[in-house]
Amino acid sequence: MSKILQKFNANSSKVQEITLRHHFIFWTLYFIFNTLRWGSYFDDYIYSLKTNLIGFPIHMTLCYLNIYVFMPKFIFKRKYLTYVILLILSLFIMLLAKFNLTYYLVSENVWPEGTEVISKLTFNYSVDMMIGELYVITFVTAIKVTMDWLKEHRRVADLEKAKLETELLFLRTQVSPHFFFNTLNNIYSLSLECSKKTPKVILKLSDLMRYFLYETKKNKQSLEKEILCIQNYLDIEKIRFDENLEVDMSISGDIKNKKIAPLLLLSFIENAFKHGANKNIGKIKITIDFTIDQDFLYFTISNPLPAKTNYKKQSKEIGGIGLENVKKRLALGYKKDEYNLNIEEKNNLFIVALKIKL
Repeated sequence: MSKILQKFNANSSKVQEITLRHHFIFWTLYFIFNTLRWGSYFDDYIYSLKTNLIGFPIHMTLCYLNIYVFMPKFIFKRKYLTYVILLILSLFIMLLAKFNLTYYLVSENVWPEGTEVISKLTFNYSVDMMIGELYVITFVTAIKVTMDWLKEHRRVADLEKAKLETELLFLRTQVSPHFFFNTLNNIYSLSLECSKKTPKVILKLSDLMRYFLYETKKNKQSLEKEILCIQNYLDIEKIRFDENLEVDMSISGDIKNKKIAPLLLLSFIENAFKHGANKNIGKIKITIDFTIDQDFLYFTISNPLPAKTNYKKQSKEIGGIGLENVKKRLALGYKKDEYNLNIEEKNNLFIVALKIKL
C-alpha cells in the first residue's frame, strides 16, 4: 500500500508546475514579439519599445489580478456581477494610467494607430484600449486555466489508477489466506489420520508460500511460473485424494515469454476442488486445458457438479472470494476486449472457459 502511495506522489510531482521561470520566459517572449510587431507596423522600433515598456507592467498587473484575485474570489464563488464590475473598474484605471504615462513619457499622440490624432481621452480610444487589454487578459487566463485543468486531470487519473491498484492488491491478497486456510485444513485432516503424506504436503505448501510471498508482487507474472504454481497445488490435492482423484492437464502452444496476472487461474482450480472433489464421493476427474494461440490464452477447467447443486448456489458458496474475486480482478486489470469469461453447467459438469490476453 505504501508503495502505491509513493508511486502516486511521484506521478503527481511529475505534473508540470508553473514556476517563476516559466512566467519570466512567457512575458519576455511576449514582450519581444509585441515590440517587433508594433515596431514593424509603425516603422519605429524605439517608439514600440517605449510603449511596450509602459504597457507590459499594466498587462501583467491586470492578468495576475484577474487570475489570482478576481477569479478565485468571485468567479469560483459565483459572484459574477461583482466580478464584472471590478474588472471594468480595473480596466478603466488601466486606461487612465496608460494614457497619462504614454502622453507624458513617450508622445503627445497617444494613439498613432488610430483613425485620428488625439491628445485627450476619447470614447473610441478608450474602447480600443480596453478591448486590447481584455484580449491579453483572456489569452493569459486561458493558458492558466488550461494548465490547471491538465494538472487536475492528471491528478484525478493518477488517483484513480492508485485506487485501482490498491483494489487489485486487496483482491490478490485475499487469494493467499483463502488458499492456505483450505490447505491447512487438508494437512490437519491428514495429521489426524497420522498419514505419511503429511510431510510431502507440508513441503509442497512451503514451495507455494514462497511463491506467494516473493513472486506475486508484480501486476503480471510469467505464465510458466503460474502453471508451475498450479502444478504444485495439484500435487498437494493428489496426495490428499490419492487414487480417488484424476487430474487431466494439457498444455499446447508456446508458454515462454508470456505474462498473466498472478494467481488469477488458481482461483478456478481451487473452485473446482472445493465444489467438485470435496463434495463428491468416489472417483473424481478434473480436466484442465491451457491453449496458447498467439497473444491469447484459452484456459478451460471442468469438474463434476455435486448432487443437487446449481451454478448460483455454487458461486455464492465461495465466500465472496473465489469466482467473484476473479471477475473483479479481470474487470480492473484488463480491458473489455482483452478477456472473455464464460461459466456454465453442461452434462453434469461445471465448466469455466477463459480467454485472456497475455
